[in-house]
Amino acid sequence: MSNFNLPMSIFSKISFKDQAFKLRESAILDATTSILGDKGYDLMTMDDVANAVGISKPSLYKHFKSKEELIGQALIRLIDGAIDFLGQIDKQLDPAEKLMVLLEWALRVRLQGGMPFLPSTSTSVRAMLMKNLSYITRILKLNSQLEKLVIAAQKAGQLNPDLPCDVILFSYYSRTCDPAVEYLKTFSKMKDDAIIEHMLQVAFAGIRPLP
Repeated sequence: MSNFNLPMSIFSKISFKDQAFKLRESAILDATTSILGDKGYDLMTMDDVANAVGISKPSLYKHFKSKEELIGQALIRLIDGAIDFLGQIDKQLDPAEKLMVLLEWALRVRLQGGMPFLPSTSTSVRAMLMKNLSYITRILKLNSQLEKLVIAAQKAGQLNPDLPCDVILFSYYSRTCDPAVEYLKTFSKMKDDAIIEHMLQVAFAGIRPLP
């Protein structure tokens, strides 16, 4: 039987069901991000996530079959967000400015409870991520785009040309997981904007006085 013979109300119900499924999936990923920030990979459980969202564990498993798949998808969402944001940055900005704008975005995401680009130094987490082809594909895409910006900035004299590109690139990534961000937010009286401003200063100009 052709679908054209089905009542339109059925399509509406299917559409609403899909929308509700996606909304719940987004809530699950939000909860995962928050719990990872508080507990870390090893201590986080699927029960933690289900309880945070207010759903049963069987319902959670309808979305994600394992803890590894869930965490991988949360990180994929972060990398996708970075790639999308990078694509929207003003094309007129120079390479170093683009790197700074993206880092500002990443720090703001982090201060709002998001995860850093480098999720963990845990060997178990690294091993899990290396098996996730979707994650690997996206991180290689982002890394390639940032590497081109670093090289262009070095050629333009905006970043130290004597440093290996990888040193600059991985130092840049490490800024997104610098614990100073949490310390400043917890113990200083600085607003988020001030924290970001100072972290960008440290990342791109160091701690010496500006000329």
